[in-house]
Amino acid sequence: MSHSTVPRTDTEAEEVKKKPPKAHGGDKGDPDRPATGKLSLRLRFRRDRVLLLMTLPAVVLLLVFNYVPILGNVVAFQEYDPYLSDNGVVSILHSPWVGLENFQRIFEDSAFWNAVRNTLVLFVLQLLLYFPVPILLALLINSVVRPRVRAISQAILYLPHFFSWVLVVAVFQQLLGGAGLLSQLLRQHGYDGLDIMTDPDTFKFLITAQSVWKDAGWGIIVFLAALASVSPDLYEAAAMDGANRWRRMWHVTLPALRPVVALLLVLRVGDALTVGFEQILLQRGAVGPGAAEVLDTFVWWNGVRNQDFGYAAAAGLVKGVISLGLVLAANKVAHLMGEQGVYKK
Repeated sequence: MSHSTVPRTDTEAEEVKKKPPKAHGGDKGDPDRPATGKLSLRLRFRRDRVLLLMTLPAVVLLLVFNYVPILGNVVAFQEYDPYLSDNGVVSILHSPWVGLENFQRIFEDSAFWNAVRNTLVLFVLQLLLYFPVPILLALLINSVVRPRVRAISQAILYLPHFFSWVLVVAVFQQLLGGAGLLSQLLRQHGYDGLDIMTDPDTFKFLITAQSVWKDAGWGIIVFLAALASVSPDLYEAAAMDGANRWRRMWHVTLPALRPVVALLLVLRVGDALTVGFEQILLQRGAVGPGAAEVLDTFVWWNGVRNQDFGYAAAAGLVKGVISLGLVLAANKVAHLMGEQGVYKK
């Protein structure tokens, strides 16, 4: 070391210690790396070009099938006639504009408000009766000690998720229909038979029961994945502190599930106005539109069956705007609760 670089006094030595180290990326020889040490956009593209190429087909599909069709919402402000031309774009350009007339018709239509009411009732029922079921089943399966029994139970509960709604409705028809198993048992014991499948008063509970039976298994996988990430040391520490099984579940397991529950609740609230188009359409004729009409079937019936495309598009646009508002509101509530939600602040 040269004599000039050695501090001559204690004061100079302290000043040398206080000097911050130089950033490695801040030298003039590397213009792509700023003084903060972060890579420039060009270098990040070069580093991640393989991953970007792998995701490019998915991005293209997302744009083509999810974002480009959004432009078609312009027909909500038109008296759209698809038969003006074989080209859909030409039909849009030549359809007469009606402004907000379709939206005015919507808000004056009692059938629309009946569909909104049925949709919200179904959403509340499914939120209260369907959402807790996967959590409880996941806790139950996670408490099973033997891995083989746990795997078999999970596979059995997940199996209905692969059934089509046609098969699900057929199974419930064979169990709860007028000639189903339940009615036959009641008649054999001297009681009147039941036909729950055609009862408008119990239709909403029937739809919820079908959703629980079909899709609870998928939710179990999500919550079991969250439970698998909990460190066993937390359970051991709680047990050493004297916490019994229920205390460990309350203070360790449930807090570990809270971020996942908050995220799924936000997504569920955003999907509140979509309560199962195919499932309800298959059973709409059995109970009538008064009990089974929801927003999705309302849009389909007016747009596809009645050929009133502008009116149906306006109803769908109203539904989309309300759903977006629900997602933002639910995500804000998740932030207030200290959770991340769909996106960070």
